[in-house]
Amino acid sequence: MLPRLACRHINAFHRSLLRPCSAVASWRILSTAASTTSQKSFSATEPSEQHVYHGPLSNTFRRLKLFSWTTLGLTSTISPFMFVIESNLPASARLSLATIAVTTSAASTAIVGWVTHPYVTSLRRLEPPTPGGVPEIEMTTYSLTLKPRITRVYDPDFVIDTSRPFAKWELAKSVALPVERRPTIPVPGSEETVAETMDSNGEVIGSWVVRWAENGEGTCRSIGSVVRHFNVHLELLR
Repeated sequence: MLPRLACRHINAFHRSLLRPCSAVASWRILSTAASTTSQKSFSATEPSEQHVYHGPLSNTFRRLKLFSWTTLGLTSTISPFMFVIESNLPASARLSLATIAVTTSAASTAIVGWVTHPYVTSLRRLEPPTPGGVPEIEMTTYSLTLKPRITRVYDPDFVIDTSRPFAKWELAKSVALPVERRPTIPVPGSEETVAETMDSNGEVIGSWVVRWAENGEGTCRSIGSVVRHFNVHLELLR
């Protein structure tokens, strides 16, 4: 069953990000022009301070990633010396030990990346680009290589609860407009950009796009490398 956007459980801060369901929808059509417009407005819109959120574990996760990469680098560097140093162990045993050491370190680094990938270091509520439009939210996460990924969600109604471990929200994969918004149903078969992920230079590297069907139902898909899951401290958003 498709999630009804107006009926899901949200906390007080999350509710403040959403517009009333009776408001006229302000959509971004999937096109090159839309992406260009979003990039130009990326650095021009400044939120009010009361809507800024900072993740308290940002520095901790940053150090954890650095430690994980350092451990992997040292393990990969030292492992070849196991074949140079004289030992009673046969070559097959040395190869097994080196493989286990590198594989274990690489696996732990991958786990750290998977756990910390959705963690939101900062969240901002942006005023609508046009009067009466939809407030946008902007969330910053960091990749395993410590590169910032800024995801701007153009309609917070597409942000729902998630069952993914170490995450609280996700971009909805299937949606259905509530009855109150049925007069503004998009044309079936049309596609619109719901969210975009940008790098530190403001270049769009991924998009979350909805394709509308009949009765206001839509199915979303990703284009490029878009951040879909987000981990926030809900108790700090109230």
